[in-house]
Amino acid sequence: MTCPGLMLAVVAGLALPQVPGKPVLAVSSSLPAAISSLALAQSIPERPTGAIGGAAFARRIADLDGQERAAAIVAEVTRGNVPEFLRNLQPVRLTARLGGRRLAATVWVMPDYLAVGADGDFVRVPVDFYSATAIARAFGMALPTRKIVDSIYAQSALRLQPQTMTPGPRMTSTGYFVTHNQRIEQQRAGRGLGTLIAGQKKDLVLTNRLFRQPSPRVAIYGWHRAVGNPIQPLSTVHRASYADYSHGLRLVGGLVEIEGARRSIFELLEDPALARLVSFEGTIRVPTALLPEEPRSASRVANAGR
Repeated sequence: MTCPGLMLAVVAGLALPQVPGKPVLAVSSSLPAAISSLALAQSIPERPTGAIGGAAFARRIADLDGQERAAAIVAEVTRGNVPEFLRNLQPVRLTARLGGRRLAATVWVMPDYLAVGADGDFVRVPVDFYSATAIARAFGMALPTRKIVDSIYAQSALRLQPQTMTPGPRMTSTGYFVTHNQRIEQQRAGRGLGTLIAGQKKDLVLTNRLFRQPSPRVAIYGWHRAVGNPIQPLSTVHRASYADYSHGLRLVGGLVEIEGARRSIFELLEDPALARLVSFEGTIRVPTALLPEEPRSASRVANAGR
């Protein structure tokens, strides 16, 4: 059964939103041969002067309900209150045998999971699927596939052990988010900031399974203990508005390099001849329409960033 209105997507095409003072990146033969990781992240606005740090932001959202917290996160992230290190996307190599030939592709991904704040004061922020797609759309980026998640772990410079916490109603609370972030930072111990880090969260992912649900869902996968050994198999059990402490959003740049050529990741995921380079499922019905936004009251959104 197809979920009414659910057309899995992250952005409509690859034309990125205009950010004041920055040119729009588009797929063009005029692009340099080497894809710049910073260019792929150029639609993330510069962090505003005086922007709130991660610890203060966590206190601000501590008593908000789920929808209010999600709106506050989206507002803060899309105005650019994101650590500088997350903008330096890291290359991840993918391969597949297609038509009797082994091809290689490179995607560029955030080195860690989405966070609010500065390099020295940030908090990782789990988000629901509605928020994830809104942020990805704003930045011209995509959610990963399971194949990309596995490859990130296999190629990571620093692998952290999953920090599981007691399940229960409080696992969706801001307090759990903050405690989990503190445990990750204790284990990281100052290492690897800006390099590819894995093992600390489950990923929100793209999958065709979302089309077979009777109502909008979020797909989660990963939280690896070792290569090929994720705690979380692919699951769509949770509604699209759900997020708990274990979830993370790691965005993928909108361009892929294949044997020296550049392709939109969204076009690639719909290309029957090449999709297996980036997806175990082959083609994934993607990015031409967005998951409808979850209703949020105007007052909640307006007050979210205060």
